[in-house]
Amino acid sequence: MNRLGLLMRSTAVRLSALYILLFALCAAFLVFYVTALSERLLDQQTRDSLQQEITEIQRVYDRGGVNSLLKLMERRMRQPGANLYVIAGPNGQFLAGNVSSVQPGVLDHEGWTDFPFGYNRYLETSNDRQHLALAKVFFLDNGLRILVGRDLGEPTKFRILVRKALMVALAIMGAGALLIWFAIGRNALKRIDRMSEAGKKIMAGDLAQRLPVSGSGDEFDRLSVSLNQMLERIEKLNEGLRQVSDNIAHDLKTPLTRLRNKASDALDDGNEERRRAALEGIIGESDQLIRTFNALLMISRVEAGNIAAELSDLDLSVIATDTAELYEPVAEEAGYVLVSDVVQEGRVRGNRELIGQAIFNLLDNAIKYAGDDGSEIRVSLKAGDQDVRLSIADHGPGIPAERRDDAVKRFVRLDESRSKPGTGLGLSLVAAVMALHGGRMELSDTNDGDGQAPGLTVTMVFPRATA
Repeated sequence: MNRLGLLMRSTAVRLSALYILLFALCAAFLVFYVTALSERLLDQQTRDSLQQEITEIQRVYDRGGVNSLLKLMERRMRQPGANLYVIAGPNGQFLAGNVSSVQPGVLDHEGWTDFPFGYNRYLETSNDRQHLALAKVFFLDNGLRILVGRDLGEPTKFRILVRKALMVALAIMGAGALLIWFAIGRNALKRIDRMSEAGKKIMAGDLAQRLPVSGSGDEFDRLSVSLNQMLERIEKLNEGLRQVSDNIAHDLKTPLTRLRNKASDALDDGNEERRRAALEGIIGESDQLIRTFNALLMISRVEAGNIAAELSDLDLSVIATDTAELYEPVAEEAGYVLVSDVVQEGRVRGNRELIGQAIFNLLDNAIKYAGDDGSEIRVSLKAGDQDVRLSIADHGPGIPAERRDDAVKRFVRLDESRSKPGTGLGLSLVAAVMALHGGRMELSDTNDGDGQAPGLTVTMVFPRATA
């Protein structure tokens, strides 16, 4: 009973019930309308046929008098399926005809009978079931009364047949509609139950759960797909938050410990120069922590989409060229050659500061891991019909293919010794920037089987701005 109550409260079932009710009303109206229309049509056909016969009888009477009239009616009475013919005197007494009796009062008035009247055929008694007929009565000049009519048995049977056929069709359609209604409601209820079960598991903390998708493409599937995308985004953000919390606790513990130890040493040391050097070290460590938190804040803002409204049409080649020129002295000081291979125009829609920061991060990483002194760092841009690809390539140790997914996670550093400066947030920021711009970041080897170090090529793929 509870399940039936849930079924009746379902929106799909209620809508189906409303449609069935409207259908039943329309079908009932159709039954009565078609029946009434067929009755009127048959009645009119009967009257037209009788009127033609009466006109012919009147013409015969006018030409040949009573004798010709009697001969005509006698001849027609003997034909199979003949109409009703009655000749009566002025007082209504039967003189001739092919019926034994008619309903009293029928011959008293000239013209069409107001309603079907009853009559008996020969060899039938008054106790037998009367037949119904429609007739027209007219009076002759000599007082005779002539009745010409037609039995309504066949038209009545036809009307009954039409009504029964319509009622049976209505019953079949109604039963089919009820079955469909029940099936739709039951199916909708099952799907809602499955969605509710998945929702309970999600609320219990299992963010890996997804709402079921049947593949039919209906509104339930569209809703499930949208909610699943939202759940996937929530799961990703939740996992990122957990990783950030773990990484902050792990990676920032060491510099905070160093800060504390340096501060303690500075307090205990009476030598002014060593105390000053310790304080400068504290300031350096603090600046590094500030840069780390600024990078985390920037990544959070980018991933939250707070800067999406600041996008505009840009020429990526100009940004890449300006950034390469700024970093060229830094690369030379580190002993590397920075080559800019940007000759094409690449129109994209983006945020200039974020794109510039992403390029700075990639150039900074390239200088850190470029390998031997004198090796080349190349900045290149290729514009296609659908996208613009900005690449920064070095000839360092590269990143193994199996570890490239880990490289874009926050605080992940492939340099296990931590001998090089950095926070492990550079590629994370670039990935977040590309996600904001609707693009992607690709990692690949710079060299392919030439015997040199594999190197690393980081490609930022932007969707091309439409005109």
